[in-house]
Amino acid sequence: MSKRSLAIIAAAAMTLTLAACSSSSEPSTSSSAAASGKVGVILPDATTSPRWESNDRPSLEKAFDAAGVTYDIQNATKDATKFSSICDAMIAEKVDVLMIVNIDSASGAACEKNATAAGIKSIDYDRLTLNGTASYYVSFDNVQVGKLMGDGLIACLTAAGKTKANVVYINGDPTDNNAKLFKEGYAGAVQPKIDSGDYKLVGDQTGKWSATEAQTVFEQMYTQNQGKIDGAVVANDTMAGGTAIVLAKNGLAKSVPITGQDASDEGLQRVMAGTQCGTVFKDVNLEADLAAKLAIGIIKGDGSDVALATAKINNEVADIGAAYATPVWVTQANIKAPFDAGYATAAKVCVGDTAALCTKFSIS
Repeated sequence: MSKRSLAIIAAAAMTLTLAACSSSSEPSTSSSAAASGKVGVILPDATTSPRWESNDRPSLEKAFDAAGVTYDIQNATKDATKFSSICDAMIAEKVDVLMIVNIDSASGAACEKNATAAGIKSIDYDRLTLNGTASYYVSFDNVQVGKLMGDGLIACLTAAGKTKANVVYINGDPTDNNAKLFKEGYAGAVQPKIDSGDYKLVGDQTGKWSATEAQTVFEQMYTQNQGKIDGAVVANDTMAGGTAIVLAKNGLAKSVPITGQDASDEGLQRVMAGTQCGTVFKDVNLEADLAAKLAIGIIKGDGSDVALATAKINNEVADIGAAYATPVWVTQANIKAPFDAGYATAAKVCVGDTAALCTKFSIS
């Protein structure tokens, strides 16, 4: 076989490998193509929350396709080394805008600084990169997301007639700046109840965005407090799943309200079943649309990005422009909201025992 044939085969193999771990698109010739450029997107993982692949990827693809923008979306699978390699490759392919969801701020900042050195502007998507060089941050107001969980827990405890309560916090991963902002929101909401003596905080630990870790942590809290826990702020639905296992094992599946966020399929199933008092629904379509518009504004240079970023946030080195989508607290009372928005589907949620509950809540 000739050297030329070997080279062609190797190139084809590399193309197949890249296609298996990324999604990319060229704008159709019939699209507006007003923003003739390319956006590179790095998602963080596929395990801490199902949203990244189930919701964010298709929402971003839809937004970029509608705008006629070329894109390359890849997932770092919670591997900082892989994250850096993807970043380097996107810089090498000369994307016009780099959009990242960092795994941790250190590797995220290093990526952004390399992009800036190459003349590429960055956008922090969903997670703020501390000490980074992003031009913009697009997310939900994460302090407000936390506040919704804190207020939600209070409402659920009140509805259960519990004016005095022992509560715990199961926080997100400390390497994720969003976890800090979520806690700022829910701790701020619950603190007046603690100050008044109505509530007592009897546990405060990280579950590292892991169902298994949260289950272990909550089991320890439950044992240490001889089962005397009345409610838990759990910072996302994945960890709420682990917490719910402990409660069910102790016959308290519907007796101790717990929170969550992301309106995951499992989270919505638990809300309908009454084993999770609520979840924060963050309509990723809104976030992805904002992010796409910011990227397009940067590419076009028409100032539309500046007009969108009406807020400011400090990343510990500078104040950067920020654009926020609005989160919604979802309980049984408004359980249809994620379905009406197309974020959740009956085909995925209304299975097994949940099918009858979907009929009860008119979800089809």
